[in-house]
Amino acid sequence: MKTRVLLPSAAVSFFSCLVAYFFLGHFDVSAQERLRTVGPSVKETASVRKIEPLNSSAFANAALENTRLRNSLAWTFGGKTQTGWTIYAPLIAHAIGTESEPDTSDFALALSKWQTTSNLPATGILDNATLESFTKYWQSQRLGKFGVQTGDSLQFAPIAEFFDPTRSPDLLQLEQETYAAYKKMIAAAAKDLKNELKLTASGELAPNEKFLRIVSAYRSPEYQEALRRKEPNAGRAALAKNSPHSTGHALDIYVGGDPVKTLDSNRLIQVQTPVYKWLVKNANKFGFYPYFYEPWHWEYVPSGR
Repeated sequence: MKTRVLLPSAAVSFFSCLVAYFFLGHFDVSAQERLRTVGPSVKETASVRKIEPLNSSAFANAALENTRLRNSLAWTFGGKTQTGWTIYAPLIAHAIGTESEPDTSDFALALSKWQTTSNLPATGILDNATLESFTKYWQSQRLGKFGVQTGDSLQFAPIAEFFDPTRSPDLLQLEQETYAAYKKMIAAAAKDLKNELKLTASGELAPNEKFLRIVSAYRSPEYQEALRRKEPNAGRAALAKNSPHSTGHALDIYVGGDPVKTLDSNRLIQVQTPVYKWLVKNANKFGFYPYFYEPWHWEYVPSGR
C-alpha cells in the first residue's frame, strides 16, 4: 500500500508565491532592459525604429560647416559679390524659429526643417540655395510696387522724431497710417528695452536718445533722382531708381553705427544692437518688414496687402 503525502495548504501557497515571484521578477528585469535599449522617449512596439538625437553627428557636422560658411560663402546680390551671411544671422534665426547660435547643432536642425518646407535637401547647411530661399522670402514680404503717395495721404512728423534735428522741413513727411504704426512700435520697444534706451519719466524716448529715431521717411521721386545725380556711382541697392520711400510707407530707422552706410563692417555693428534684434523679432507685429540688405530700412505693409 502506497503512502500518500499531503502538504499543508500553507506550504502549497508559499511554494506558489515563490514561483510567481521568480517568474515576474525575471520578466520585469527583461522589460526594463528593453526600455533602456529603446530609450525613454520612444514607445516599445513590435518594430522599433532608431530615433536620431537632436545633436546627432549629422547636425554636428553641419554646424561645423555653417561656422565656416557664415564668413566665407560667396554669393551675388545687387550686381556685387557678397561674402558670408553673418550679417543676416538674426533674420535667419527668426525665420527658422530658433534662438540658437549659427554654429550650433540646434541651429542646423531648425535650418533643416526650413529646407524641407522649401523643397531643398535637409542638410542643415546654409549654402547658396538655402540663402537664396531666405532672400526671396524676405523680399516677398516687402511693399513691391505700391505707387507714389500724394499729399492727401501724407503728414508731417515732429522734427523731434528724426535722427537729424536739422533735417529740412520738406523731408519730414510720411504716410499717415505708417506714422501711427511707427508710434505704436516705438512705444512697445521703449517698454521692452527700458534698460537699453534713454527714456523720459513717462517711458518715452528721451530727447537725446538717437536709437529708433527716423533717419529718412518720404522722399519724392524728384528728390530721389537728385540724390542719384549727386552720387552717380552709388549702387542700386543704395539709391534705388524706384525707391520705396516714394510710397511714404518706408522708414530708415536708426539702429546703430553709421545710419545708412552699407559697408559690411558697419552693418555688422548694426545687426548686433539690442534695438535691431528687437525689430527683427517684433516689427512685423506692427506691420513693418525689413529690407534684409539694409538693417535700418523697414517698410510698413498695410493689412490685407
